[in-house]
Formats: sequence, structure tokens, C-alpha cells
Amino acid sequence: MGTIPSETIEQIAAANDIVEIIGSYFPLKRAGANFKALCPFHQEKTPSFMVSPSRQTFHCFGCGAGGSVFRFVVDYEHVDFPTAVRKLAARAGITVVEKLGGRGAGDEERQRELRQRLLKLHAEATQWFHENLIKREVGKAAREYLRSRAITVEIAKRWQLGYAPDEWDAFGSWARSRGYDVRDLIASGLVKVRDDSDSTGSQRSVTAQGAAQATVSYDRFRGRIMFPICNDVGEVIAFSGRLLQDEEGAAKYLNSPETALFRKGSVLFGLDKSKRALIEADCAVVCEGQLDLISLFESGITNVVAPQGTAFTEAQARILKRFVNEVVLSFDADAAGQKAAERSLDALLQNGLIVRVAEMPAGEDPDSLVRRDGKTAFEKRIADARDFFDYWIERETANVDLNSLSAKMEVARTLAETVSHVHDPVMRGVVISKVSARLAVSASAFAALVPKQVRKGPSEATTERRQQLVPPNDIALLCVLALRSQEAHEFLRAQSWREVLSQLPSTYFLERILESEVRPNDSASLSAFLASLESEEEDIISGWLHLKTPPNSVAVPWLRLRQAALRRQLDIAKDRIRLPELSTGDVINLQKQILDLQEQLHELSQPAGPADN
Repeated sequence: MGTIPSETIEQIAAANDIVEIIGSYFPLKRAGANFKALCPFHQEKTPSFMVSPSRQTFHCFGCGAGGSVFRFVVDYEHVDFPTAVRKLAARAGITVVEKLGGRGAGDEERQRELRQRLLKLHAEATQWFHENLIKREVGKAAREYLRSRAITVEIAKRWQLGYAPDEWDAFGSWARSRGYDVRDLIASGLVKVRDDSDSTGSQRSVTAQGAAQATVSYDRFRGRIMFPICNDVGEVIAFSGRLLQDEEGAAKYLNSPETALFRKGSVLFGLDKSKRALIEADCAVVCEGQLDLISLFESGITNVVAPQGTAFTEAQARILKRFVNEVVLSFDADAAGQKAAERSLDALLQNGLIVRVAEMPAGEDPDSLVRRDGKTAFEKRIADARDFFDYWIERETANVDLNSLSAKMEVARTLAETVSHVHDPVMRGVVISKVSARLAVSASAFAALVPKQVRKGPSEATTERRQQLVPPNDIALLCVLALRSQEAHEFLRAQSWREVLSQLPSTYFLERILESEVRPNDSASLSAFLASLESEEEDIISGWLHLKTPPNSVAVPWLRLRQAALRRQLDIAKDRIRLPELSTGDVINLQKQILDLQEQLHELSQPAGPADN
């Protein structure tokens, strides 16, 4: 991918007032020159989340999160930085043009153009499928089926459900009439060629001649209700199609193949609509299929996602961990649903998620239950969901003769392997106690079977990283002054700052500030500078920016830094002159250096005149 120019980032920052942006997510209250609120990034009772309209920054003095308007959108929406920039750019009507450079720039440009064409094709295909379902006679049977599942026209519109006619080339013919190249249709996965299989993807087909392909291509989705699959910002990137009636040898659900837009194992259905509810509940209700999710969502249970009928992948679990700490699996009661729940466990535990299981009655699924019993009853089922390990231990040991030593050892090893994926020490201890009690063995004996894995928690690592980054007082003070005052910034840039800072530790932040072209009096320039930092760095600097302006003149702490640099050089020279292997010439040079450094220190210690300030 290309890079977004800093001048574009400045332009977008200038066009998006941070108070207005944050205020569109939750209410802010005036607090003097600033605004305050309860922090959305951690639980608190007293507001410590501050927003500065003058500097266009936010900072929470409780959890330490902070930065520019871009950082807020990244953290609150759980998107990456380029997505946040584009979202704010679209809001302000600004076009983002990325710079491409270096080797491979042509390939990157072609990939970017392909992605844009495929996004446009998917958006228009969604509308075509939707109109087939809602407006056309061809969609009558699909409308009746959805009505039988309590999916009204209004719900179908909200989810942009559609219908693919049961014809060989209905979609392909329509798309070609709209000017789409058959190669793009094949690359999208919406169209296949006769010798192409679902598993081989579209790579082999793309290189064939367009005219020849058009004669042998046909629609992938035929006679199916179409569920658009969106990325987490709501762009349609794929489809899942459901048969109206089960057919022997045909899959009930058919998904788009892997494409330049779509990686099945990295997408969660419904996340674009449910992510805010997930964050607020800190819990995800996970179901298997699209209809299950839609029924729950429309009933008012909105903290839902679906891995699209498969067990969780590592990538999906990582995405979910960005939003919640707990997962309730509400898979179907059949054997396939139970297996999917078990296969999901490792990926979820690897990412530190607490897992519970809401068991469905035989023959039921979330869709049928919520329609039959209503929202309140289903919410109670979620609240009463069992800890996964209680459910899992019971299932693993249900048909095992625990009086048989060999059978007990075999199931103990199986259970120990799964427990090894639990990284949280408290949770691991609890699970070990549960398993050992069920097997009637000592906790220490069972624990000895569990491979020990040590992993530092993300919050602990982040705190440690921040502590390493924070510089000593004078350097921190100069950082604040250089970011708050154009005069101070220009003063420091006029000094021999590289020479001085090279002699001192913990000068990273001050060097970054002085190397940059940041203009302290320009909030948009400040936002662009903050956007260039790592998240921990942005947290620290945003905290400094929300402190009161220090009364010290910039010359005073700078003088102390110069003195510290000279003392450090002097100490090094004094240590070197004691080395026994030095020649007479080396000793004389070091003696001169020591005298020169002592003289410079003496001069700096004299009272400064008006001109020096």
C-alpha cells in the first residue's frame, strides 16, 4: 500500500474538529477551556477523559490513552490508521491520494485499482441482488421463505439481503452490460469458468482472454438468498448464498472464494453493525449462521458476531479480542455445532478470552429460540451460560471409564493439552482444580502434565514500555515547551541540539520533536506529528500537552542539559585518562580535552546576562 502524505493528514485534521468528532460518539461537558467525559477506554466513575479544543488532542489521566483525532477514531472504532484517515477525509469531503514509491510501486498501484474496482462491483451487485428480492417477480419464493423466518421487508432492507436468480448467467450478463470486464468478474468470485472449482480460486482464470471467458463463464450463486459480507467499516467484500430448499449434493450455504478483498478466516459476519455493542457489553454472543445473527440483532441482542458456520480461526479470535474479553458460544445443538464450539476453543484461549457456552435445546438454534421465546428468555440463557471448561470436562469424560487407569491417563493428557493454551495464571489454576477434581487426582499431579507457557500480558507490556520511554524532568520539560510554544521550538532548533543530545540518554522524544517540521501553534500540524508516533509515544505526549504550560523559560532547562552533556563528556575523559595503555600523546590530548570541558562548564555556570536569555 502507499503512504498518505503528511500535508493531506494536516488538511484532514484541520477539517475535523476533535470536540465535534468525539461529541458525536458520546456527550462531552465543558470544563473551563477544555471538555471532559467518562473515559470510553476503561471503566471509571469520575471523569478523567479530557479534550482540548485549542490543541485538538484528547487524553485520559486514568488509563493514559491519548492523542489526535485520528488516534481517537482508531481506538474507538477499532480500525487501522489509514482507515481512520479515510473515514475522517470522507466526512470532510477530502480526497485521499496515496503516494507510491520504490520497487513494486506499479504492482501496488494495480492492486489498489483492482481493489477499488472490486469494491464498486460488490456494492452494485449487492443492490442488484437486493432489487431482485424486494421488487421483482423472480424473488417471490425467496420473499416467502424469509417471511416464514420472520425476516420482514424492513429487516431485509437494513441488511441488504438479496436473491440470485436460478439462471446460468443472469448476474454475469447484467454485470457485462454495465461495462464490467469478465476478468474482474472472475477475480471477484461472483463468476466462474467451467473448468474452475471453488477451491482453486480465480488466479488461473484471470490471465485468459476476456472474450473466451465470457462464453464459458457462469454465475457462482444461483437460486440462493444472498447475504452481503462486510468488512468492519461496512464495505461489501463477499457474499454468502443460502439455498431456498435443500438439494441432494448441494451445499446449503455457499460463500465467495478467497479474493483480493476477502479472506474468510479473517472476517466476522455482522461486526460492522455490532462492534459498538460488543465494546459496551465487553462480551460477544457468537452464533453460526447469518440468519441466527440477524434474528438476534433484530430482537435487540446486538453484541453478536458469526464466524460464518466454521470454528474460530486465530485471526478471527485476534479481531474479537480487540472488542471484548468474554465470548458466549451459542452454536446449534447438533453434533456439528458442538464440534465447532470445541474447535473454537484453542484460538479463543490463545487470545486470552473467557469462554462460556449457551447450550441450545435439541433441534433448536438461536434463530428459532429467540423467535419462539423472545429477547428476555434468550438473554437469560446467555446470562446462565456455563463456563466452557465445565461443559468441556463433562463432555470429554462422559463416555470414559474413569476406573480404568489407562482410560483416565489418556483423557488426562487430552485435557492437559487444552489447558496448556490457557495463559492467564488464575484461570489456569481454576481449570486445573476442576479437571483434577473430576478425574479424582491431585491438582499437582495433573498440573505436572500441563506444558508451562509464560506470556507477558499486553497491559503489563504496555505499562513497562511507557515507563522506559518517559524521559527525565529537564528533557520532558523541553519536550512540552517545544510542542506548546513556537518560540521555544525555534530557540531549540537554533542550538547545537544534535551535538548536545547525542551525549545524553533518554532524548528520543526531544530528538523526534526537533527533527520534525511540527508547528506548535498549528493544531493540524500537531495532529499530523502525533499521528507519526507509536501509540505508547502518543499517549505520553498527549499527557504532556494537557498539562499547564510550565513557567520556566526554555533557556533554563536547556542550560542544564548542556551542563549535563559536558559533565558526561568530562567523566568519560577522566575515565579514559586512567587507562594504562595510553601513549604520552593520548594523555596530553585528554588533559587538554579535560581542561577545555572544565572551562566550558565554568562559563556556563556564570550568571547569564539579558542577551543570553
